[in-house]
Amino acid sequence: MNVKDLLSAHDLPRYNELKPEACAPTIDALIAQAQAALADVTRPETPATWDTVMVPLTSATEQLSRLWSAVHHMGAVMDSPEWREATNSRLEAVTQFWLGVAQNLALFEKFKALAHDPSVTQHPARARALENSLRDFRMGGAELAPEAQAEFSKLATQSAQAGQKFSEQLLDSTNASTHWIDPSETSRLAGLPDHAVAAAAEAAEAAGKPGYLFTLKQPSLIPVLQFAEDRSLRETMYKLNARRASEIAEEGPQHDNTPVMGEILVLRQAQAKLLGFGSAAEMLLESKMADSPEAVVKFLRELAAKARPSALSDLADLRSFAATELGLSDLQPWDISFASEKLRQARYDYSENTLREYFPLPRVLNGLFGCIRTLFGVSLVPATQAPQSQPPIWHPDVQVFDVVRQPQGSREAEVVGHVFLDLYARATKRGGAWMDDARGRRHEAAVGLDQKPIALLTCNFAPPTGEAPTTLTHDDVITLFHEFGHGLHHLLTRVNEIEVSGINGVEWDAVELPSQFMENFAWEWETLQAMTAHTSTQAPLPQDLYDKIIAAKNFQSGLATLRQIEFALFDLRIHHELRDIHDAAEAGAAIQRVLQEVRDEVAVLMPPAINRFAQSFSHIFAGGYAAGYYSYKWAEVLSADAYAAFEEAGDAGRAAVGERFLAEILSQGGSRPAMESFKAFRGREPSIEPLLRHTGLAA
Repeated sequence: MNVKDLLSAHDLPRYNELKPEACAPTIDALIAQAQAALADVTRPETPATWDTVMVPLTSATEQLSRLWSAVHHMGAVMDSPEWREATNSRLEAVTQFWLGVAQNLALFEKFKALAHDPSVTQHPARARALENSLRDFRMGGAELAPEAQAEFSKLATQSAQAGQKFSEQLLDSTNASTHWIDPSETSRLAGLPDHAVAAAAEAAEAAGKPGYLFTLKQPSLIPVLQFAEDRSLRETMYKLNARRASEIAEEGPQHDNTPVMGEILVLRQAQAKLLGFGSAAEMLLESKMADSPEAVVKFLRELAAKARPSALSDLADLRSFAATELGLSDLQPWDISFASEKLRQARYDYSENTLREYFPLPRVLNGLFGCIRTLFGVSLVPATQAPQSQPPIWHPDVQVFDVVRQPQGSREAEVVGHVFLDLYARATKRGGAWMDDARGRRHEAAVGLDQKPIALLTCNFAPPTGEAPTTLTHDDVITLFHEFGHGLHHLLTRVNEIEVSGINGVEWDAVELPSQFMENFAWEWETLQAMTAHTSTQAPLPQDLYDKIIAAKNFQSGLATLRQIEFALFDLRIHHELRDIHDAAEAGAAIQRVLQEVRDEVAVLMPPAINRFAQSFSHIFAGGYAAGYYSYKWAEVLSADAYAAFEEAGDAGRAAVGERFLAEILSQGGSRPAMESFKAFRGREPSIEPLLRHTGLAA
């Protein structure tokens, strides 16, 4: 591995040269380099200014952060024993280093002194970065007694290790649970889209079997649940998925995440107690917009009350249709997606399978890029590479783009950032869709640095089969717009301080605002016209089919809203209420109990007893959403209200509103509180009314 290439402030990181066996010694060297910088800036004779403290410390620690982020990313998209070893062998060392920084009292004092230096006080972004840093010192245990600091460090390390184990066991269980169909049983494939059947045949061939192999990767699982006429096939796949990473998983209990969940929760509660918080939820909300766990629970329950009548109506319609039209008088969980698709087809006269033929992936990307260009004045073009060089990518599926804008009054275009797209599902890749920060924007005149941001956008769409291009469902299109919203937030920042540029420093419950905001444009006629071309005729989406999509936009929105509230309320409650449990096994059992209580309170669709949803809830047990899953619903409030500004402006005012959204939301990053940015854009505090209107829940 050429570390210089990976950590360059100017060149694209060469992921193709990143080898797992080279990471551990490089991480050790970067830790030593960062510790030397830390010692230097904390010397008594070092003046407390931005250029003498923050700049050299950030320069040293940012390289460590970037390499460690790359190791984590490779483990997520190219999982292997070697990448797991690269992560696990240095997980404790990296965690301990950052805890040492957070607990360094000499540095804490330097940062306190910085708060009075004109180089910070006269610069709002720096002041915001410093404010966040001082908070992080307190949250890292800097004010604890030495014995308590040591205990806090131990807890934090164990928590990081448990989160990594949760992810590994979930991926292992997902890959271990498959269902094979013999070539003589092709009747069981009735109703499945051609692309799903072709993918299952390719999976079977790759496994050295005849017939068809279905997996729990979403491009394989979702079509079965949504389209398979064979009820037993739907039931089999549903149950395989529902039991993942649990004591009743298909492969046995060896990947059971129940004790891991309990351990994670106990560790978080112990950390919160050491810091003087009443619960882990209180601790975790410290860096979010919400005032308290009680305020979040109140918001969720009020939204649930508004959604419940619609959800009950949705369910009654579904049950009636399933009984009378499908002969399913005993509607089961594995029938829900299937019956819902049939009802939607009957009510709106189109199917998702028909619709996806209008969304070949290359055309969708072109349309998305055009939408971004219209809204924000930037273009995405294939990254330029030297003719002889190998693409700097970790897998042949990956595409790299430059983000380019034309500065006003300039003849030359300027590259403002780069994005890596990794869009297809594979066995070595964890599920879901996400954006990783590979490199943040940083401009430091003192050291002659002008570093452009890089985003890594990952999805799990069905890969192409044969000569046919990948086609997307409209839900896939929305996912792509969502992740690009995160990417734009990271890439279009105009803040020079990396600590608060892009997504850095943004309150966690505001970070979904740009992503959910972008979803709205995936419903617009002009956008869809530009991104659709039927795979056979090349015709764009016709008006009558578009009208049906819009008519169906809020189909079962009550059920969908309650489902998200169920997840969010469960997350908040276990992190707030289970504060006095100190045994991991007891906590694991309590987690399942609270989940059932939440379902009894808000759900109208009750899963079966075998359902082990929590054991695969990576967002809160292995991601950054602990006590923060409510962010999705809160950000929907913000994003719906933000999009309403475009509706109010009409076509003539859209460009001006787009420029204002770029100026007040995207470009500001975390340089000021998210509520200030929202009010600067909207001119007032957020209203829930646009969300209720957009989702059909308004009275």
